[in-house]
Amino acid sequence: MIKGVIFDLDGTLLDSMTVWSSIDREFLIENGVSDPPPEVSDVVKKMTVDESSQYFIDRFGLDCTKEYVIKRIEDMVRQRYEEQIPLKPHVNELLDYLDSRDIKYGIATATYKSLAEAALKRCRVFERFSFLLTDVEYPAGKNFPDIFMGGAERFGASPEEVLVVEDSLHCIETAKAAGFTSCGVYDPVAESDRSRIIEISDYYVNSLDEIIKIV
Repeated sequence: MIKGVIFDLDGTLLDSMTVWSSIDREFLIENGVSDPPPEVSDVVKKMTVDESSQYFIDRFGLDCTKEYVIKRIEDMVRQRYEEQIPLKPHVNELLDYLDSRDIKYGIATATYKSLAEAALKRCRVFERFSFLLTDVEYPAGKNFPDIFMGGAERFGASPEEVLVVEDSLHCIETAKAAGFTSCGVYDPVAESDRSRIIEISDYYVNSLDEIIKIV
């Protein structure tokens, strides 16, 4: 029986993954990297904000501090979170259904907390979630299960009673290894990992409204 749902944010609740791909390249070009490798976003998407900022400095020999990288990228993407990025289809429909079943739900994300809050508030769903967990509370990120365990504790549930909804392969792998029930969600940016996500997930959906049949 599912007692709680932990949602990823980018690529799961928000249609935002292409934003990050373009921002990574824009930042590197701005800082003197004339032709950033196309796979750079695939590399850093598995990292925390802190880790990805240090990676940019080390990999591309940037003459700046990690703090500068963190702040500059946050500033570059802020407007899009505050004004543009939409919810994915059927978010409110799914949340309404979970409410009708008295199933609690929260968010675990590697995105900057201020940006996550800004987008969720603009889309008028922020107050609906029981929690928003980020690298601030769990600096190890989603390569370790701590952030998912923290969500389960807040639900008062065991891992197998919590459904983790993610679009990224490495996050699903982490949740599965920790004993959580997992649901992969299709996002075009993760197309190359789709077959593996389907293989290891307990469930896989192309659209969020399909989760209604799961819980």
